[in-house]
Amino acid sequence: MVKTVIFDMDGVIVDTEPVHKYAYFKHFEELKIDVSEELYATFTGNSTKNVYQKIKDQFGIFTEVEELVLRKRSLFNDAFDTKPDLELISGVENLIKDLHANGMELILASSASKSTITRVFNRFNLDQYFSYKVSGEDFPKSKPDPTIFLHAASLSKNQKQDCIIIEDSTNGVKAACAAGIYCLGYNSENSKLQNLEGASVLVDDFFKINAQFIKQLK
Repeated sequence: MVKTVIFDMDGVIVDTEPVHKYAYFKHFEELKIDVSEELYATFTGNSTKNVYQKIKDQFGIFTEVEELVLRKRSLFNDAFDTKPDLELISGVENLIKDLHANGMELILASSASKSTITRVFNRFNLDQYFSYKVSGEDFPKSKPDPTIFLHAASLSKNQKQDCIIIEDSTNGVKAACAAGIYCLGYNSENSKLQNLEGASVLVDDFFKINAQFIKQLK
């Protein structure tokens, strides 16, 4: 029986992807580099640090990764704070509350920075439901490397086999599979060019599932 649910954040809890994309492409313009939509899609599930390491390697940029990250983060924060229509993914708040009310442990494992996670959780008052929040910036490798999920599972009060992961990205699903943890793939209309075929079950609407559905997945 499932006792712990490990959530990704971007695309699963909140759709900050348009804000991230705006900040990245604004920065790419400043850097005078041409990043295609196909290349950008491969960054989904990666930490900002790892994205810029790939950008540096591919485009021969000499600026330090840390400086690039800080500039993108500044652009993101400005856009985040001025975007009034940023909302939680449809149905996810009800699901989170139902899982919590039914005694299930919730853990966040997101490639987002700690500052972005804090902004989202403060804005939507989510801290009360989650026992731990794990940020990808604490790990040298991003998803599809499984380390972030293995760490999240190690924090759980339950066994790894009692955990599931909710993901919406190709890299996230691959990371969940590599960690040996059951994966529920959320087929979001906001997640473009993502392949979720490694997930054990696919859901396209959080209003269609609840704690009882989750508990019986394994």
